[in-house]
Amino acid sequence: MPHALLCMSHSPLLHHVDPPGDVKSSVEAAFGHARCFVEDFAPDLVINFGPDHYNGFFYDLMPPFCIGYTAHGTGDYDSFAGELNVPIEVAESLAQHVIDREIDVAISRQMEVDHGAVQPMEIIFGDVAHVPVVPIFVNSVARPFVKMSRVRAFGHAVGEYFSSSDKKILFIGSGGLSHDPPVPQIATATEAQRKMLTDGRNPTLQARAARQARVIDTARAFAAGEADIMDLNPEWDRAFLDVCRSGRVDDFDEYTADEMDAVAGHSAHEVRNWVAAYSALAACGGYRVTYEFYRPIKEYIAGFGITTAVLDQERT
Repeated sequence: MPHALLCMSHSPLLHHVDPPGDVKSSVEAAFGHARCFVEDFAPDLVINFGPDHYNGFFYDLMPPFCIGYTAHGTGDYDSFAGELNVPIEVAESLAQHVIDREIDVAISRQMEVDHGAVQPMEIIFGDVAHVPVVPIFVNSVARPFVKMSRVRAFGHAVGEYFSSSDKKILFIGSGGLSHDPPVPQIATATEAQRKMLTDGRNPTLQARAARQARVIDTARAFAAGEADIMDLNPEWDRAFLDVCRSGRVDDFDEYTADEMDAVAGHSAHEVRNWVAAYSALAACGGYRVTYEFYRPIKEYIAGFGITTAVLDQERT
């Protein structure tokens, strides 16, 4: 049965900063290609691997993986704010399958998802409220991190569940690639930041606006060469995309958290969502990448990548 994949970087800055015209037009063209791919595939169900940026998941309880039985958009950075269309019976059955494969996974009957999870769906589908989706959180910002081999095993278990489905399944992986935005780290956070990282739910409009303004200001300074954050790493990004394209998902196991921090930035861990998505597709059969876009974009504080893939025996 048909299975397909879309992996896409996201950025809360898409509608808040202005990169050079040629950069913006190339990103829009890549979005257009992704939309056409998904429209042609016409999925019956989306399996959405996404991160969170301390808007829905906090250090009061931080799981490595969580499957949402219901989900609500937080609306940060003017992203989707509302209920997602989650087929609860599918989510429940998927969680049991993953647990039966000896992968411990949390579940949530009140998941909150931020821009990191919903932005690709907004870009591709427009109104995401009616798109059947199982939201899956993969911890991508909060240490400690599980080994990448565990992320791969988790993705494989998810893909295995859908491998014989009679529905058209689209796996989405959101995030990455190299980037180091001003997200507080628990080891160096101030007292106020630690409070936010531990339980920052339901911030006031003023607090959310101030937090978002800091990121927007950092992006503008970064583009001007004035921000004190780690630079993007196109070499690392392209090497990661090479692994995605190769089909050798076992090679993801070589990535370690410390090295990723050092060479690609603290938020490069968002590629864990790509690893889970590609591993899910690989569990359904050999695949081939049908489209790849990449640009390092300082205005978005991101090595920005988009890929699409299908199983080998299927047409694009």
